[in-house]
Amino acid sequence: MADELTPETPKETEEPIKQRKNGLYPGVSDELAENMRTGWADTELRDLEPIPQAGRTAARRAALSARFPGERLVIPAGNLKTRSNDTEYPFRASVEYAYLTGNQTEDGVLVLEPTADGHQATIYLLPRSDRENGEFWLDGQGELWVGRRHSLTEAEKLYGIPASDVRELTGKLREATGPVRVVRGYDAGVEAALTDKVTAERDEELRVFLSEMRLVKDDFEIGELQKAVDSTVRGFEDVVKVLDKAQATSERYIEGTFFLRARVEGNDVGYGTIAAAGPHACTLHWVRNDGPVRSGDLLLLDAGVETHTYYTADVTRTLPVSGRFTDIQKKIYDAVYEAQEAGIAAVKPGAKYRDFHDAAQRVLAEKLVEWGLVEGPVERVLELGLQRRWTLHGTGHMLGMDVHDCAAARTETYVDGTLEPGMCLTVEPGLYFQADDLTVPEEYRGIGVRIEDDILVTEDGNRNLSAALPRRSDEVEEWMASLTG
Repeated sequence: MADELTPETPKETEEPIKQRKNGLYPGVSDELAENMRTGWADTELRDLEPIPQAGRTAARRAALSARFPGERLVIPAGNLKTRSNDTEYPFRASVEYAYLTGNQTEDGVLVLEPTADGHQATIYLLPRSDRENGEFWLDGQGELWVGRRHSLTEAEKLYGIPASDVRELTGKLREATGPVRVVRGYDAGVEAALTDKVTAERDEELRVFLSEMRLVKDDFEIGELQKAVDSTVRGFEDVVKVLDKAQATSERYIEGTFFLRARVEGNDVGYGTIAAAGPHACTLHWVRNDGPVRSGDLLLLDAGVETHTYYTADVTRTLPVSGRFTDIQKKIYDAVYEAQEAGIAAVKPGAKYRDFHDAAQRVLAEKLVEWGLVEGPVERVLELGLQRRWTLHGTGHMLGMDVHDCAAARTETYVDGTLEPGMCLTVEPGLYFQADDLTVPEEYRGIGVRIEDDILVTEDGNRNLSAALPRRSDEVEEWMASLTG
């Protein structure tokens, strides 16, 4: 990584440009500064078309405007976060901001100013790096260091929203009068400018509403989710093809293989990949991925590609590393498959959200009683939650721009709500027998199985977006054999 200068170039003041403490250049001569100001071609992009979802984001802003008439609404994208010293984590804009604008750049802020008949939206962004003051080559976030930003004119064409310089925003917010709401937790500078104008309760109402807006997906969103799932299917195929290399190294090889697919076809992984082999499969969110991959063990792979528009898949398959299940592995796997089948069948419009969870849990409880691992009857097991020793987690969650989407929604509209066409959720029952669990026979210990698919609620039932990945145990074995030869 180049390290000559990382000055903090002044944007609104004329303070001297700071240099890296141990940079190799002591400063910038007047001659060099003058030389860098001139001789650059005009690179303004003049033939831009609106982003594909521009009409959708406009409709979302209109719905938001209707919900909070007469109030100024402030939705920040967020800022870069330091990873260590002077390196930053890859930036990902807040879901609320990206959902309403389609823009994904750091420091952006969407402001809806109240008008007589609704709101006027403005997107506040950093403009192109300044060539006159040297920002474009001296600032650590300048164009020659991290790449070109869109001009404000370009942004207006892309997003269909009037654009202004974000460096002027905090002053405007300090002077603002009337009711204001802000989405908290993303931009400390914006929140500080509004500190005497907002309340936590009113801001939470804004956050909850924006979360509930995403419960039902439009056609564009469904298309993006399918795109994410399709890439994820190819990522799982990639993994099966290199299981021999993973056995020679570790779970990291699996993680890295899937990540390559995610970066080539999408924006990133939608969450930390769980590549859990052997007893690690019993750790629900195993993301260390540093353990061995052994023939005879199961591999629980929970992974999802995130598209360039931030929609993520979330799929799990539990695969025999050798290509064939042992008898006990198949017994447990088939029980989870049966539970998932029951859960998926319960996903339909008009059903209660909890129905698919209850259906899957009943099957798991029945199996545990049948195997003699817990004392029945099944109704008693379910009433007391005794099955949770071996299944622990809920059977699914909403899916979208967050892997656990719509998390701020009210309980009565989410967990206690009713399924509608356009909702997308996961169905993912599992059984996990910890390696040190003395309440089960030794042959069960260290076996963890989860099967997860992404299910869209349709007008007449549901559609499994991830149906291209085999689920039944015999089909899994056939699929793996076809990929490995």
